[in-house]
Amino acid sequence: MFCRFPYVNKYGENESYFCCPGLQINDIEPFCQDEIVLYKQCAEKRDKEIRERLQDSEYKLGFSMPLEDAKERVTQLQSELTLLERRMILASGLPGMEGFRQRWSLHGQLGDTRKRLEALNSGMAKRESPSPPGEGTTPAVKKRWFF
Repeated sequence: MFCRFPYVNKYGENESYFCCPGLQINDIEPFCQDEIVLYKQCAEKRDKEIRERLQDSEYKLGFSMPLEDAKERVTQLQSELTLLERRMILASGLPGMEGFRQRWSLHGQLGDTRKRLEALNSGMAKRESPSPPGEGTTPAVKKRWFF
């Protein structure tokens, strides 16, 4: 059920806000504004794109970096994961809303770091194995296809 509330903005223009029972921000703002919904959608899209770009970058690093540097990067990400897991354990003892916020934030960071590590490892796994010097990448005789 929607209800309409008239409102005069700071420029003296009449506006209408619609009350949405399902969408309330911090249970303080009962008005469903298009800007709030649009901002939420844009933020979710931006976060998704950033996560995808980070994973793609880690994959490319694993694929193109020298092997020693890639292994060092894996070690760095694993130590970051260990640190985040330890912080999560400490945050599990915090009561109330502050504890929840910290756990929620750490949970997201843990997931992102794990996905980055997986992307780096998959990039390293897809790395081309060095071929013997006698073998070329193209065969000496090409196959011909007749239809």
